[in-house]
Amino acid sequence: MTRNAAPAARRSRIGEALPASFFDRETEIVSRELLGAVLWCRSPEGVAAGRIVETEAYLGEHDPACHAAGPGLTERTRPLYGAPGIAYVYFIYGVHWCFNAVTREHGQPSAVLVRALEPLEGLPLMRARRPAAKTDRDLTNGPGKLCAALGIGPQHNGVPLQAPPLMITRGISYPDDAIVTAPRIGVTKAADWPLRWYVAESECVSVKERARAKRRS
Repeated sequence: MTRNAAPAARRSRIGEALPASFFDRETEIVSRELLGAVLWCRSPEGVAAGRIVETEAYLGEHDPACHAAGPGLTERTRPLYGAPGIAYVYFIYGVHWCFNAVTREHGQPSAVLVRALEPLEGLPLMRARRPAAKTDRDLTNGPGKLCAALGIGPQHNGVPLQAPPLMITRGISYPDDAIVTAPRIGVTKAADWPLRWYVAESECVSVKERARAKRRS
């Protein structure tokens, strides 16, 4: 994807927000079905949005890679224990913000990490926010990158995802044979759990692990 390769046909207006009930289900199901939905962020600088093409599921206190494992409910993890369909935004490596959509019922700490987007709206704004990106693909092909490009930060932690400033709206549906299931990235615990989903043909996926990944059957 080159810097000017976002054709008008791929651009879309803000659509219908996914209701809280969409997120009030098993985290693995939500993670898979978020592929194709559109993540929007409205700020004083404008609107930026992208189509979700890569996700990871974090399942709760029994999942060693989930933030709720070990410490349980803390000030940091409080939104993770919140109502389904709210944002959980956290800081990592002292550098990046990461965006998650909280799943299951209130009190069940689980969420979907959005790992990559295909840029759709507000590309000039994304480019201004991510001047180091050499191509449009590089704007949003990682969880920290997409938060920087869309302007997602601590002000969005705990906000509902059904209305501005932060929304996930209905998009397109991908058939199962277009999706790859693979282990999560960047975790040392439960690293072999196949809880990452991505669109096989998307250029914006952060990492394609062809040796280990497998398509859904």
